This record gives sequence, C-alpha cells and structure tokens, in this order.
Amino acid sequence: MAQVKRIRRNVSGVLILDKPRGMSSNAALQKVRWLLNAEKAGHTGSLDPLATGVLPLCFGEATKFSQYLLDADKGYETLAQLGVKTSTGDAEGEVVERREVTVGREDVEALLPRFRGEIKQIPPMYSALKKDGQPLYKLARAGEVVEREARSVTIARLDLLAFENGQARLAVACSKGTYIRTLVEDLGQVLGCGAHVAELRRTQAGPFVLAQAISLEALEKAHAEGGSEALDQFLLPVDSGLEHWPLIQLTEHSAYYWLHGQPVRAPEAPKFGMMRVQDHTGRFIGIGEVSDDGRVAPRRLIRSE
Repeated sequence: MAQVKRIRRNVSGVLILDKPRGMSSNAALQKVRWLLNAEKAGHTGSLDPLATGVLPLCFGEATKFSQYLLDADKGYETLAQLGVKTSTGDAEGEVVERREVTVGREDVEALLPRFRGEIKQIPPMYSALKKDGQPLYKLARAGEVVEREARSVTIARLDLLAFENGQARLAVACSKGTYIRTLVEDLGQVLGCGAHVAELRRTQAGPFVLAQAISLEALEKAHAEGGSEALDQFLLPVDSGLEHWPLIQLTEHSAYYWLHGQPVRAPEAPKFGMMRVQDHTGRFIGIGEVSDDGRVAPRRLIRSE
C-alpha cells in the first residue's frame, strides 16, 4: 500500500528551543520541524550534543535571516573540570591525562583577566571546521591531527560563579566562533593541571535569552494535545532576531517598487548600514541597505502571502 505523503505547512517565524543534552542541533531541528509540520526550516549555528540551552530555530521566511543570528554574540555557563584532560575537550571524550589539582578559587580568579578581551584561539580538532573539504572532527576520529590557524575572538565577560572540588563554574559572553572547550582547555593549561568542559549551557544567542526558550518536552506535550497548529503560539516574528537593527517604514508607493527589487528613497533612513523595512501597513517586508546614492536597496525580501 502506497504511503500518503505528508503535506507540510507554510509557517514562518523563530522558535527558541532549550536544546536537550545528548542531541545534535540538526536532530533537534528536524524533531521540532516534524512537530510543527513545517515546510522549511534551519538553525542558526550548531550546539555540541553535550550542550543544552538557547538554540534559535528558523522556519519559513525566517530562514532568510538565519545568517545574521549565526554571526551574533553568544552567552554560556560552563562547568570546567580541572585535573582531567580529554580527547575532545569535553566530557564526551576519552580521558587522556589526569593531574592533581593544587589550585584554588583565588588562582582561577587571578587568571581570568588574561582571557578577557580579544584573544587568540586555536580551534579544536573536534569541530565542524573543514580542511580540504573534510570536517576536522572526521579527521580527528580517524586519528589525524592537522595544523589549525589561531583565530581572534572576543571574550566580553568571563566570571567565576563557583569553585568546589576542583570544578569551576564560569559565565562567558563572547563573539561568534568562540570555542568554550578551547577556552577551558587553555585555562587548564595555564593553571598547570589541565581541564575539560563537564557541562555547557548556552544562555544567550544574539537577542534571545534562556527565559524565552521552550523545552522539547513542552513542545511534544502541546503537539499531543492540539496538533501541529498548537505550536504556532511559540513562534516569534520573522524579524525578531533583528530587532536591534534600525527600522524604517515605506509609503505604499515606495514599498511596491522596493518589493520589485528597486532601491527607493526613505527620508528617515540612516546614512549607512543595514535596516529592517516595513510597508505602509507596518508589515515586515525584508531588510535593506543604504546604497552610495542614499537610497535604500533591498537585500532580502519577504515573500508576500
């Protein structure tokens, strides 16, 4: 008997998932997409399976703006286990070295200023970065180690929240591309005892915070009670990840030409940069950028319903 193809819904918006531990970001995305029965979906940068917390998921027209969330600053809370180094830099790897922990809270706190501000990091082998088209983690699993270039990242906040039994709980606010595993390993290296990430929770991704995140269990419960449509209540507006951008509203005449790909003049537009654009009714219609002649050129448009 032929299987009936599921007709997916054309839904748009951003859902902030509290990703569970042990699940890949893509598996979490596909699970929520199935629950929503959404036609189109994408996430905004992976969290390690070990990690939990804020994972913005984009659906429908919101996927057009996921890149800007990928580039956003992030916030984390991590538990660093001192005295133990692992193959992956976190609790999922094999233990490769154990050392006695002779440092205390004061030693850790005295070291933290060295890692604040702009620092250099060498990306870990167990990462999704690619070398000659191959993800580094695949090479690492095959026993290969390749040279990686140090990259500049910015640590805006690095505070010690607690220290007990050789475990340091840290709060981190950082730029995109920062590896918390590398930060913890580098701390352990300087402390002389080694360290790895025992726990990792993302508390913020761009404008989104943990208080907005919905657990997978809550989504499954809503779906069981009311079907896919019951999850629509958790969707934030398509442009919710860009709310810190300048906003302009076009006249009906200007919006018509802008939506057909033509730059238009907008008296209230900033002198340069990117902005959110609304039509005369207040509907978000895309993002634009000020061109050299002062007009607002369309960059990504929202498909009209």
